[in-house]
Amino acid sequence: MLSDVEAVNSFDPDRQIVYHLFTRANPSVSQPLLMGSEGLLGLTNYNSRRRTIVLLHGWRVGADAAMNTQLVPAFLSAEDVNVIVVDWSAGAGSINYATAVANTLTAGEGIARFINWLNRATGAVPAHYHIVGHSLGAHQAGIIGRNVDGSIAYITALEAAQLGFINNDNRFRADDGAYTEVIHTNAGVLGFLNTLGHVDFYPNGGVGMPGCDSQECDHARSYFYLTESLITGGFTGRRCLTVAAALTGNCLMPGTLRMGGLVAKTGRTGIFHLETNAAPPFSRG
Repeated sequence: MLSDVEAVNSFDPDRQIVYHLFTRANPSVSQPLLMGSEGLLGLTNYNSRRRTIVLLHGWRVGADAAMNTQLVPAFLSAEDVNVIVVDWSAGAGSINYATAVANTLTAGEGIARFINWLNRATGAVPAHYHIVGHSLGAHQAGIIGRNVDGSIAYITALEAAQLGFINNDNRFRADDGAYTEVIHTNAGVLGFLNTLGHVDFYPNGGVGMPGCDSQECDHARSYFYLTESLITGGFTGRRCLTVAAALTGNCLMPGTLRMGGLVAKTGRTGIFHLETNAAPPFSRG
């Protein structure tokens, strides 16, 4: 069995990360993308004129993660886009969480190299990208953002992991993209408590989601809310002065903002609170 150090050192993102392309022409069965293989790329339905969505899973899951089964069809239903599902399970799959945290950085840097290659090969630009990451993948989205050539237009951090990142310089940062949005649904437990993005949403006070009876359910609600927002555009948040106010719902400041959605709210900043229903449709408008 490999030691923790050997497990980190043996992970080769350029060789072991798998990229799955979904488009409206192939919404259910993915097409492989391989860094450096323009011939293979030319056989796929990838279109550089479309926006590209990049989806990043968390710890001990892979391409078939629940977030992907929700978000892939939602994005394709809402817009004619390229959706790239990143499978970095070779790095995220370790039962040792610390190893997976270390591999989050290595994988993020590798994915950035892939995106840089794809953009050079096709003429695509970072301004046409939306990166979405859940848990460890949320921090990975930020690592990608600060390592690509140019500025990613829109990054959504879903329940960015708290364990291993409170004092970690590689945690998600507001300036990782042109617009960065964070959705907290298990804040202070599995997910990060404090603000990380240009805009941070704390639905239902950020923990104890209606209809959930476990931390894992709370943690997952973030991508269910994003999924619904892509279709309906719902979830109106009210501005809060502080995180403490967002956690209690004591938000009386003027101003509202829609959570999630297809379009980056570039230039907007702040902390927002909203309430949801216990079952779909989750949005109260």
